[in-house]
Amino acid sequence: MKRIEIMDTTLRDGEQTSGVSFMPHEKLLIARFLLQEVRVSRIEVASARVSAGEKESVGDICAWAAKNGLLERVEVLGFVDGTTSADWIASCGGKVMNLLCKGSERHCRGQLGKSLGEHAADIRRTIEYARSIGLAVNLYLEDWSNGMKDSPDYVFALVEALQDCGISRFMLPDTLGVLSPALVTDFISQMVTRFAGLHFDFHAHNDYDLAVANTLAAVEAGCSGVHTCVNGLGERAGNAPLASVVATLADMGKVTTGIDESRLRECSRLVSSYSAMPIPANRPIVGDNVFTQVAGVHADGDKKNNLYCNDLLPERFGRKREYALGKNSGKANILKNLESLNLDLTPEQARRVTDRIIELGDKKETVTPEDLPFIVSDVLKHDITSENVKLLSYMVSTAYGLKPTAVVKLEVKGKVYEAQASGDGQYDAFVRAVRHIFRENLQMEFPWLSDYAVSIPPGGRTDALVQTRIDWDWDGRTIHTRGLDADQVEAAIKATMKMLNTIIS
Repeated sequence: MKRIEIMDTTLRDGEQTSGVSFMPHEKLLIARFLLQEVRVSRIEVASARVSAGEKESVGDICAWAAKNGLLERVEVLGFVDGTTSADWIASCGGKVMNLLCKGSERHCRGQLGKSLGEHAADIRRTIEYARSIGLAVNLYLEDWSNGMKDSPDYVFALVEALQDCGISRFMLPDTLGVLSPALVTDFISQMVTRFAGLHFDFHAHNDYDLAVANTLAAVEAGCSGVHTCVNGLGERAGNAPLASVVATLADMGKVTTGIDESRLRECSRLVSSYSAMPIPANRPIVGDNVFTQVAGVHADGDKKNNLYCNDLLPERFGRKREYALGKNSGKANILKNLESLNLDLTPEQARRVTDRIIELGDKKETVTPEDLPFIVSDVLKHDITSENVKLLSYMVSTAYGLKPTAVVKLEVKGKVYEAQASGDGQYDAFVRAVRHIFRENLQMEFPWLSDYAVSIPPGGRTDALVQTRIDWDWDGRTIHTRGLDADQVEAAIKATMKMLNTIIS
């Protein structure tokens, strides 16, 4: 299988997302995860000359990469500015410059006011200096897609003028996201045919929601590398999402990338956390819902020789198939969830539980698998499940200038425990007190909170019900719980109690 390079530009182009700015330590952690855990081929980490903070970030990443033998895989965007960008990159310890030049005649003449020959001469001088101080150089042909549309002779002449300069890779961006897969196939084929000995990368933008399709077309037409951003970050509508590109190239392009697919979701969540950009639930590969069957007929088909499965098996990505509970779920979904919880119901009991879940769904209430034992117990009016952990009482307090505190009294399997703690917020103080009971009194590890989201219905009412959704990592699995209350802290506490009764059986 052909090997395709993945160059991820989350830390450079991805940071051009409106409202996104990574701190130096965040950039370093993301860089380490991309190179060591996800195993992308290369990363682009910054633009030269942007700021003092950017210089600190590049220096930190390059120092770490040098110690780990990865420095040649760290790249920095530079400009046709004589010696300035090259010196900036070298002073950070960098070894690779991605030089940005004009890939369309319109940009060359309209923005620079120069002829092709003048611009090519400037580029050559910049490259010669960069290489003289030990930098490898890749070349971005900015606005290449419009260049191929409007002035292909300019594009060909520019590459011909520079192909003997020692450029490692010619990088072909669809800067304004104007291409279709058919055009990508046509334009890349022309480049590969005319310049058979050169390495070409393709850089897609997602303005028409075609970035992944265009990336696949570029690989099929002969590109040797493609560019991505985690979670599709990037200017305007963003860039090609890393996870989607990796899966698409593997399954439809029949090429190998060397990526560890099982680490993609964790990388996605890391970047989401640092960028404060939530992951849509339906985002392919990494979204919460993409391996969840909702329709009952799908669950029934899965039971009958996996009739509703494709090559995107959740186990590839360190995940598992789930079956939603709601008004469309039907008996098959209920039975799938009951199996995983080791609950055995008669057909009549299953029908009654299904009716209750449909009723809740009509009221727009969310039901999770962790809620199912409680629903079963309520519907059947017997102790299929018991409340092993009861919240007898709690008090949380806060005051200006003082850390919030909490006093909590729990009953766990008939025994009463009490603890108090302070925290960074009222709910944090509550969790710390409960964690103390688990670790000190019960000698049990306490699950780690991995995600926390609050949704408030629009309208601005101060007494509106708040839904708090909390994800917990425990014993190799993720527990999803929700709480509903007019008070946000109380909603979070309700979600926490559901989690405690899930792990204490």
